[in-house]
Amino acid sequence: MYQWRKFEFFEEKLGGGKCKIPGEITGKIECASSGRGKLVIGCEYGTVSLLDRGLNFNFGFQAHTSSVLFLQMLKQRNFLVSIGEDEQISPQQSGMCLKVFDLDKMQPEGSSTTSPECIGILRIFTNQFPQAKITSFLVLEEAPPILLIAIGLDNGCIYCIKGDIARERITRFKLQVDNASGDGNSSVTGLGFRVDGQALLLFTVTPNSVSLFSMQSQPPRRQILDQIGCNVNSVAMSDRSELIIGRPEAVYFYEVDGRGPCWAFEGEKKFLGWYRGYLLCVIADQRNGKNTFSIYDLKNRLIAHSLVVKEVSHMLCEWGNIILIMADKSALCIGEKDMESKLDMLFKKNLYTVAINIVQTQQADASATAEVLRKYGDHLYGKQDYDDAMAQYISTIGHLEPSYVIQKFLDAQRIYNLTNYLENLHEKGFASKDHTTLLLNCYTKLKDVDKLNVFIKSEDGVGEHKFDVETAIRVCRAANYHEHAMYVAKKAGRHEWYLKILLEDLGRYDEALQYISSLEPSQAGVTVKEYGKILVEHKPAETINILMRLCTEDKELAKRRTSNGGYLSMLPSPVDFLNIFIHHPQSLMNFLEKYVDKVKDSPAQLEIHNTLLELYLSIDLNFPSISQANNGTDFSTKERTVSNRKLVAEGKNSSTEKDTLERREKGLHLLKSAWPSDLEHPLYDVDLAIILCEMNAFKEGLLYIYEKLKLFKEVIACYMQAHDHEGLIACCKRLGDSGKGGDPALWADLLKYFGELGEDCSKEVKEVLTYIERDDILPPIIVLQTLSRNPCLTLSVIKEYIARKLEQESKLIEEDRRAIDKYQEDSVAMRKEIQDLRTNARIFQLSKCTACTFTLDLPAVHFMCMHSFHQRCLGDNEKECPECAPEYRTVMEMKKSLERNSKDQDQFFQQVKSSKDGFSQWLLNFLDWCNLW
Repeated sequence: MYQWRKFEFFEEKLGGGKCKIPGEITGKIECASSGRGKLVIGCEYGTVSLLDRGLNFNFGFQAHTSSVLFLQMLKQRNFLVSIGEDEQISPQQSGMCLKVFDLDKMQPEGSSTTSPECIGILRIFTNQFPQAKITSFLVLEEAPPILLIAIGLDNGCIYCIKGDIARERITRFKLQVDNASGDGNSSVTGLGFRVDGQALLLFTVTPNSVSLFSMQSQPPRRQILDQIGCNVNSVAMSDRSELIIGRPEAVYFYEVDGRGPCWAFEGEKKFLGWYRGYLLCVIADQRNGKNTFSIYDLKNRLIAHSLVVKEVSHMLCEWGNIILIMADKSALCIGEKDMESKLDMLFKKNLYTVAINIVQTQQADASATAEVLRKYGDHLYGKQDYDDAMAQYISTIGHLEPSYVIQKFLDAQRIYNLTNYLENLHEKGFASKDHTTLLLNCYTKLKDVDKLNVFIKSEDGVGEHKFDVETAIRVCRAANYHEHAMYVAKKAGRHEWYLKILLEDLGRYDEALQYISSLEPSQAGVTVKEYGKILVEHKPAETINILMRLCTEDKELAKRRTSNGGYLSMLPSPVDFLNIFIHHPQSLMNFLEKYVDKVKDSPAQLEIHNTLLELYLSIDLNFPSISQANNGTDFSTKERTVSNRKLVAEGKNSSTEKDTLERREKGLHLLKSAWPSDLEHPLYDVDLAIILCEMNAFKEGLLYIYEKLKLFKEVIACYMQAHDHEGLIACCKRLGDSGKGGDPALWADLLKYFGELGEDCSKEVKEVLTYIERDDILPPIIVLQTLSRNPCLTLSVIKEYIARKLEQESKLIEEDRRAIDKYQEDSVAMRKEIQDLRTNARIFQLSKCTACTFTLDLPAVHFMCMHSFHQRCLGDNEKECPECAPEYRTVMEMKKSLERNSKDQDQFFQQVKSSKDGFSQWLLNFLDWCNLW
C-alpha cells in the first residue's frame, strides 16, 4: 500500500481545521453522535450538549444523573437515543437506562436553560436480562415509530429491544454471539444492520469472530462469517452495507456470504469510518508512537489525504465534513475539495487517468467527464500517441463537438483513427450528413469493402439505418460503389435513388422495370413519372405494359365499391404520364390506343381523345403540343399550318404517306365515334379539333365537325376554298333542303360565289338556278344583280330562267287584278246597302220564326239582318240576332287582333325577315290593315 499515490484532496476547515470544544462542555467526553445538522456530545457527568456547524455550543441538558455511555441521533425523526447510568431504585436493580428524547419538543427547566422532552425511558437490565458491561450500541429505524435497538455486551450477548418505546409497546429478545470468557474476547465490539429488501440482517463482531444474524427467522439464525474479529471503534459500515473491520495487518470487508476484499494497511486501527466512498482510518504507528489519519480512495487506489493527529477519542461525519474529536477536547474538521480543484491538481501532474477515474467513481456529470477525457486526449495527441488519444476522444462523443476531433485527424496518415472515430459517432447516433459523407469517403479511399459492407448493412434497434440515407447513397454512387448505394436505397425505400442508379449509371433497364413492377401502385406511378423518359427510350413496349397495369388494374373492384354503381377510379390517369413520351409520340399513340380499347368510360377520356387527335392528324407525328401546357414549341399556329400543308404536298411522294393516311383514317374514325348521336357535345374539345384539322389541312375531319355543328356556311366555304364545284353543288343539295333540316340560303351563297368567281361556270349556274327557282329562294332582280358581276357569264345562261319568272309574274299580276276587281265590286255593293239602310224603311215579311220555324205571332222581334223571332224564343238576349252574332264576334276579334299587331313592330319586321319575299309580306300586312279600317 506504500506504492499508492498521495494527494491532498481534502483540506482543513474551521480556522485551519483546528478548534476547541466549547468550554460549556465539562468533564470527559464519553460518547458522541451526529445527524440532522447537529453534533451531540455526552459527558461523564450525564450531560448532553449540542453543537452547531461552527462547533459552537447550542444548548445542553442533563440526560442522565451519573454518566452518558452511548448516543445515537436518528435520521428519520429528530430523536436522540441515549444509554446512561441513573440513580438506582433498589440495590438489586441496575441504574442503566435507555432514554429517547424528542429534540423538537423543548421543556423549560429553570429560568435560563431548556431541555428536550424525554418521551421514553427503559431499564436495560431486568431479571431475564442480567446486567453486564455494555460494549456496543446501535439503533435501526424501521417503520416509525418502531425502533430496533441492539445492545452488545461484554459477555457475548446482544440484548435487542423492538417496538414503540414512547408507548412502552416493546418486545425483548437476546442473541448469543460467543460464550462468555474471562479474557474479554467474547465481548461484542461492533454491530451493523443491513436491509436487503424484506430481509433484515445484523452483523456482529467480537475479537474472535464475525457473525451474521437473520432477524427474519424466529429465533434469529446465526451464521459465522469469519473466525477473526477486531476491537472496539474498528468497525464501520460502507455505503453499500458492507461490514468493515480493521485489524493490525489489514482492513477486511464482509458481505452476507463471507469475507470479501481486504486491504493491507498495516498498523493498529484506532478508529475506522466510511465517508462518501472513502475509507477513513486512524492508524497508530508502533515505531514512532504517532497516530496517522488517512483517507483512502479504494477504487482508484490512492490516498486522498493523510496527516499526523493527536490521540483521537471520537470520529464523526456531518455537514459534508469529517470531524475528529481529540482526547484533549480539541477538534479537527476536514472537508473535501471541490472537483475542479482536484482535477487541476491532477492535470498539473499529467495524471489524467487518475482524474478520469475520480470523475467516474464520484459520478460527476457527463460534461465534466468529457472535459477530462478531452484534456487527456489532447495530452496523448501532443505526445503523438494517436491511437490512445482517439480512444479518449471516442469516449467524449455526445458532449464534445465532433469537428474538434475531426480537424486533428484529417491528415491522410491518420485516416484509420478518423475512420474509427466516425464509426463510433454513427454507432452512438450523433453523426450528421457531413459525418456520413466523410466516413464513406474514408472507406472508399482505404478501399475497405468489408467495413463498408458492415457500415452499409448495419441497423439500429428499430431496423433503421444509423446514418443519413441520402448522403450514403450519394457518396457511394460518386465513388462507383453502385451496389452499396442500391442496397441502401432499396433497404430505406428510396425507390427514386435505386432506379436512378439502375438507369443512369448501370443501364439495367430490364431490372429497373422488374423493380417498378414489384412496387405498390402509388409508388410505381411516382417512379414511372420520374424515370419514364429513359424507360420509353430503351424499353417502350415493356414500359407501356407497366403503364397499362397501373392505369387499368382493379377497375371492376373500384366499380363495385361505388355506392351509386357509377365509375369511380382511384387509379392514375394516362394523362399523368404524357410527359414521359415527349420524344416518342409513336409509343404514346400505342399506349393511348391500348388504353382506349380497354377502358371505355375513363374520367380522362376528353384529354385522351384530344391527345390522340393531335397524334393522328399531325403530318410528321410530333408530340402533342396544343393540348398540353408544357408544349415546348416556339412557332406560331400559322407557321405550323403552312409547314404542315407543305408536308402534305411533299408527303405524297414520301415513304411515310401510307402511315399518314392510316393515322388520318384513325383520326376521322375517332372524330365520329367520340361524338355519338345521343350526345349534344363530343368526347373531345371541338375547338381544338377544328384547329388541328385546319392546321394539318385535314379537310374530311373539318367538314364532319362543321356538319355536326350545323355550320353549313363553313362547310361550303371549305369546298369554295378548294374550288371543288361538283362537291360544292352536291353539298348544297344535301344541306340546302329545308325539308330535311337544311338551310336553303346556301343556294344564295353558292350563287354569289359563282357570281364573283370570274370564270365561265355556266353549267353550274344553271343547276343552281334550278334549285333557287324551285324553292323560290331569291327574287329575279337579286339573281340578275349577283350574276352580273361575273364578266364570263352571258345572258343565255339565265334566259330561260328569266322567261319562266316573267311568265310566272304575269300570271300573278293577272290574278291580283281579278282580286282587285272583285274587292271593288264588293265594296260598291256594301256602300249601297249601307246607304239603303240609312235612308229607306225595311219591310219584314217573314211568316215563321227563324229559331223554331213555327208561325210567327206576337209578340215578335225583327232584326235588321232580316231575321225574325218569337220573343219567347230569344229569352233574355233581345239585342242581337242569334244567327248573325257568331260571325259578328269573329270579325270583331279579328279587328282587335289587328289593332294589337299594328303596335308590335318587332313581330312585323320578323315576319318580313323570315318571309321568302319580304316585299310581298309587307304588302300583305298592309292590305290586312287596310281591310281592318
